Amino acid sequence: MIQKLANLAEKNGIHLDDGQIKKFEIYMNLLLKWNRVYNLTSVRKKEEIITKHFLDSLTLVKVFEKAGINPEGKKVADLGAGGGFPGVPLKIYYKEKIDLYLIEAVQKKCIFLEMLKKELDVDYTVLCKRAEEISLQFDIVVSRAAGESFDVLNWGKNLLKKGGYIIIMKGKKVEEELRPFTLSIKFYGLPERKFIIVQKR
Repeated sequence: MIQKLANLAEKNGIHLDDGQIKKFEIYMNLLLKWNRVYNLTSVRKKEEIITKHFLDSLTLVKVFEKAGINPEGKKVADLGAGGGFPGVPLKIYYKEKIDLYLIEAVQKKCIFLEMLKKELDVDYTVLCKRAEEISLQFDIVVSRAAGESFDVLNWGKNLLKKGGYIIIMKGKKVEEELRPFTLSIKFYGLPERKFIIVQKR
């Protein structure tokens, strides 16, 4: 089943090696197991986890390329990380090239993210607090399904270094005022995705 992720990623120009595929398999199994008790995500089928969570998170690799943003060597924060999306798939992909922070206010989700880190043997920092309580600043803030775009922009702007980028992953609907900041990309195996990209001046 996990080979489907490798195939879909490849069709979108994202290459995953065997080690990365193995980590995604571990991730999927842990998510399914913990989801029964902790209700981390409404997505419960393996096939949907692969497309709606893993592949969808990895689309940011192509967004960075298209927008001319190089995440390597940067501090990257996932705002409202939930079950770890999109941050953990990005960490699996970029490995030690990014310094990842997961911002999540719900305690049970933080516990899952800490346990996931050990099981996957990847290094990231879980910040178990609300965005407004964080004084650190980041080069890139990514967010997926963490709330209304304007709320996310409001929380995110204080987390960004000057010149840093916030990227909000959206479905088809984007607020009228944010359309000039929106990048639309079609990916194989996914419905149309839009990405709001704002740079802090």
